[in-house]
Amino acid sequence: MIKSQAILPITGNKEAHAEEMLSRAFFALSDPVRRAILERLREQPLLVSELAAPFNISLQAVSRHIQVLVRAGLVQQSRTGRISTCSLDIGPLFDAAVWINRYSHYWQAQFDTLAMALEDIDQRRAPKHRRPGGSGSPPPKTGRKKP
Repeated sequence: MIKSQAILPITGNKEAHAEEMLSRAFFALSDPVRRAILERLREQPLLVSELAAPFNISLQAVSRHIQVLVRAGLVQQSRTGRISTCSLDIGPLFDAAVWINRYSHYWQAQFDTLAMALEDIDQRRAPKHRRPGGSGSPPPKTGRKKP
């Protein structure tokens, strides 16, 4: 079942429009069926019936998912008679990626902390006293006795 999102006309300034489109993109991306549809459209435009084929849901349900993607600007739909073709529009995906990237310094700091902790663990595990030659193991015996 598709949870409906209230699609209101976008009015107001440019920033409000951009915010509304970003919200629509994130809503559209929140559903695994819609993400799978976008994945299938990555390679080439497809007919609605071709998009619906791998899903175990009705054609009408797939059409509703497609309409959510269209309203979010992620899919362009063209009709010729009764035939409807869908194609991917990556613009809103790029906008969502830019928005998410604004917060990358938060997780980058966590990665840096993790890297330092792992380096500390590696240093603690390293043998304390290494012999010359670098392997840390005693030199091989040659069979000769020391004089």
